[in-house]
Amino acid sequence: MGGREELMVTRHDPTMQFSRTRLNRFRLRPKQTGRRLKPATHIKKPRDPSPTEMNVEPWASPQDQAAAEHTHAAHTPSSQDQEQHPDKLCLDSFWSEVETIRQGSGYTDVDGTRRDSRQSEEGEQEEQWLADAGLSTLISEDSEDVDKAVLLSTLTRTQAEAVQRRLDSYTLSLRKRNKPPPRDVRDIFHSPIAQTLLPESQDSEDLAQNSMASVAKTPLSVTPEQQQRGAPKEEIFITDVAYCEQAVIFLKQAKLPQNNSHRRKEDGTLPRVICPQCRLGVTRIQDLSHTDMKKVRQLALIDMTALCDLLELEVKRHKTCKRKIPESVLFGVPLAALLENDQKLKPSTMTPLFLQALLSFLEKKGVDSEGILRVPGSQSRIKLLQQNLESNFYSGAVSWDEISPNDAAALLKKFIRELPSPLLTAEHLNTFSAVRDISELKQKLHMLNLLILLLPEPNRNTLKVLLEFLSKVVSREKKNRMNLWAVATIMAPNLFLHKAVPSRLTEGAEKGQAEKAADIMRLLIRYQDLLWTVPNFLMSQVRKLNENSNRRYQFYDRRIKNLLRKIHTDSRDKPDKNTSEPCRTVKIQVGDLVSSTMEVQVNVSSRASDLLAQFQRQFMSTPENGKGKLRRNGSITYPECAIYEVGGNIGEHCLDPDTHLLDLYNSNPGGEWVIKLKPNGSRGL
Repeated sequence: MGGREELMVTRHDPTMQFSRTRLNRFRLRPKQTGRRLKPATHIKKPRDPSPTEMNVEPWASPQDQAAAEHTHAAHTPSSQDQEQHPDKLCLDSFWSEVETIRQGSGYTDVDGTRRDSRQSEEGEQEEQWLADAGLSTLISEDSEDVDKAVLLSTLTRTQAEAVQRRLDSYTLSLRKRNKPPPRDVRDIFHSPIAQTLLPESQDSEDLAQNSMASVAKTPLSVTPEQQQRGAPKEEIFITDVAYCEQAVIFLKQAKLPQNNSHRRKEDGTLPRVICPQCRLGVTRIQDLSHTDMKKVRQLALIDMTALCDLLELEVKRHKTCKRKIPESVLFGVPLAALLENDQKLKPSTMTPLFLQALLSFLEKKGVDSEGILRVPGSQSRIKLLQQNLESNFYSGAVSWDEISPNDAAALLKKFIRELPSPLLTAEHLNTFSAVRDISELKQKLHMLNLLILLLPEPNRNTLKVLLEFLSKVVSREKKNRMNLWAVATIMAPNLFLHKAVPSRLTEGAEKGQAEKAADIMRLLIRYQDLLWTVPNFLMSQVRKLNENSNRRYQFYDRRIKNLLRKIHTDSRDKPDKNTSEPCRTVKIQVGDLVSSTMEVQVNVSSRASDLLAQFQRQFMSTPENGKGKLRRNGSITYPECAIYEVGGNIGEHCLDPDTHLLDLYNSNPGGEWVIKLKPNGSRGL
């Protein structure tokens, strides 16, 4: 997205390791019923205008970018922000949409008496949680100590406490069922094998304290005086420290009496969220390999669970039961099955072809239609249109020009809500809904960021293209009269109400529930680019996890441990830490240049974009070599390439153009740098 401000930043140390001394205290013990921290709004301190103030990059919505083109945009809030709360028309539309969903889907049991999902039995939920978090070895008698210690050695204190609570609950359920409890975790961390994998206690302790202190001292918002002068509100979004550890600090700060005078009242307006730039660049979800993303999801689940515990969010996960698959080819088909069939026709597609065609039509014909998404289409025409698409979509015999935009918009909502399982998944739908009960905006975004990471890839990609379309609708508000609140209130029931999962969406006061549900929806639309990134602290934990996993083979046979370590050390070139400007060999895998390489001198200011520019000058400067294409105006276009970090403590990582290469070299000296063509994703994925 364009229109972003680029500023320099000071760096927070991303290393948040759980020390050996702390891990030795990690043990199974009877479930305690002591008092738990209650969620509280942390107090925002006045922003410190110090010389070392961070340079930041704002994560703005497309409508913010359009407004930035005008000179007065910095002082004039956008129209959707001026709408601090949904108006009566929005609320009426919300409940009208709820009623349409009830009638159209043929279910009225909103109390959850008949569902296609069930809650897990006692103990089953904890067992499934441990499996999803990659910690099933903790309750397995057959696994090695090294298997149990690898992931645990990367956790922070609060994350480890969340794991311990799940083990306590699991152990208690076993006792109720008269089964032997799993092995005591203390035995794992006292073993010589596990001790070797754990981080150095003193260094880890110091790094953790430094990182936590940096969060506590970071200015969190603009001062009330700045807001009164007309400047937009700002929130600083730190990703170097685990979200659950940040919550610990915020909850402690909120109890301090001197902070009460600076507490900002939430008025419904959305601030501009700015994120300190890391010298390793921004990591987006699609930048990582499937292997690394699996580890990200495991760590994100642990951090999200710890955050829920701190905020006292009681969330029950549901499991979707098997349903009879309908005979249709588009509607009511599981998302993964639909995508699998489409990939036979177009292997590179990341979202269903039908959804792509529908959104493409709406972007061309519907975004300027007044009341799009809110104005209902003709039910008879929608039914005929659905039948026509089911029969003729893949043959290409559908005449899109004859379709009404309102009918197409209604069909889009119908497609989303008729998925056999919710787009937000049965496991996490209630957690998404629970975000509305969090009072602090930053913690809402923390939860949503982790939840997006936990979604299966087909669901996450489908949600992203849907939100991109909704953002385009909001950006054309002057023509379609649909601001952010209007779009959010219309779409919220379609995402948060599903016949497979009981929902509390319609409980309580109507205005309050509708507004809270729509608030989550507008956060997803407004901050989608930020939410589709991998936090720096998770990247650091994944790197540490890979390092520990790479060393695990050394400990299976203690008799040859030292010999293997010596061979492993001598077999690779150890980097010279005293070299200020190392020289790296970059592999090139672009077309005919598969075996080519190039040498690059790395200094403190070298960025990935500089390396790509050097590559284009050196290898792709003329169209004669077959790599560049000559345009009619005489200019040359090149295939889109990217630099990948491969091996070492990462699987494969597509680098952000702003990545500082010397920092990357120091972070992963064993990795290789490879220039490759970017994969052709669909609809920007």
